[in-house]
Amino acid sequence: MTDWKFQRDAIQTFRFVRCTFDAATGVAQLVYAFDDGPELVETITVPGAPFTLDGERAAAVERALQLLHLITGVSYYKAAVPDEIRIDSYAIDADTAALLTLIYENGLGEFAYRNGLNLHGRIRFPHGANAGDGAPVLGLREHALVAIGGGKDSLVSIEALRTLGVAQTVTWVGGSQLIKACAERTGLPTLNVGRALAPQLFDYNREGAWNGHIPVTVLNSAILVLAALLHDVDQVVFSNERSASYGSLIEGAGEVNHQWSKGWACESAFGDHVQRRIAADLHYYSLLRPLSELAVARQFAKSDRYDAHFSSCNRNFHILGERPANRWCGVCPKCHFVFLALAPFMPKPRLVGILGRNLLDDPAQTAGYDALLEFQDHKPFECVGEGRESRAALAALAERPEWREDALVERFAREIRPQLDAGDLRIEPLLVLDDEQRIPPALWERLRAHLSA
Repeated sequence: MTDWKFQRDAIQTFRFVRCTFDAATGVAQLVYAFDDGPELVETITVPGAPFTLDGERAAAVERALQLLHLITGVSYYKAAVPDEIRIDSYAIDADTAALLTLIYENGLGEFAYRNGLNLHGRIRFPHGANAGDGAPVLGLREHALVAIGGGKDSLVSIEALRTLGVAQTVTWVGGSQLIKACAERTGLPTLNVGRALAPQLFDYNREGAWNGHIPVTVLNSAILVLAALLHDVDQVVFSNERSASYGSLIEGAGEVNHQWSKGWACESAFGDHVQRRIAADLHYYSLLRPLSELAVARQFAKSDRYDAHFSSCNRNFHILGERPANRWCGVCPKCHFVFLALAPFMPKPRLVGILGRNLLDDPAQTAGYDALLEFQDHKPFECVGEGRESRAALAALAERPEWREDALVERFAREIRPQLDAGDLRIEPLLVLDDEQRIPPALWERLRAHLSA
């Protein structure tokens, strides 16, 4: 063991060694290895221990722990993408293997594209036949763990649930100070789950491991499913809108979706699996799935409660644990898009005050906005709305006296709009609610009325 060296292309097997959970401390250990190399131990810490687990709930926690082990493995598997996958300490059925193959192939789509890899047909989880009976009803209490990411979307969900009287705990994974400040601003109960990656992974990255984007939303979803069972709650709520289901169209590669694990295909597959295999009364859903990004922006603009606290700028979340003084870099695709999406629904001075400057009056931002418009470029590998949403937002601003003289709005009107079909530039059709969602039916009826008000 001591002389084992990480050699990416020589590795043959990725192993799911074991997973354990200590109810006394709330600590889960997820253990992996390559070939007969050292154990890679990730820890997940769920506050609130000690937990009393018995009977069917203990069994459900064990199933959720194994699913978390299998999904979180994507962070390590990608370092070498070996041909063989082994599960050392438990067996899975064909249904679970199919879910994992779906998540690994699609969730690593951008990773594979950027590294010139083809993972289709290569990821094979060993499995037996399908298990018999479905998951039991555990009698979980009515309460929602709502994932917060520090951006506008989760805040829209939190405020909608508050208005509808749904009891909730604002929940996040990891040590971001920015997310913590946003969560505290809600005034609601909070739950901060700890996650510590195996330290060797960073060594392997320096030693030539494959690296890149992973499907982090479904990984966090699996963590929150475990936390929900431990805290006896019946809902895990995310805030992914319908635009997340659309990727970037790349010449020669087809569609590559940076945010696949925020999309409908992932939500429906994962949520159905949780109810079939883990707990029949544990509901996993995205509250914003029926909305476009523009519809979410319109909802957010109705209140200024979070103007000084939220940030959708991804650069902030690359700074581990630090709370940046300036919450918006003003040059990344997320800053570009959020500014554009909010502009039709918010007074101009308020929006400029939030981001600190007017991004649409800066010719240096031209290329960034062209990518959002899918004009002479493809949609960025970021969690941003569809090209048609950006085009409709700019078309709306081009009609407004306070915006139309800004450099990028004026250029859009002059150079780009004449090449587009005017019928495709209307903003209203993009604000209509969609029916593709897995929100519990009674809640959906009330939510629909709230959003339409």
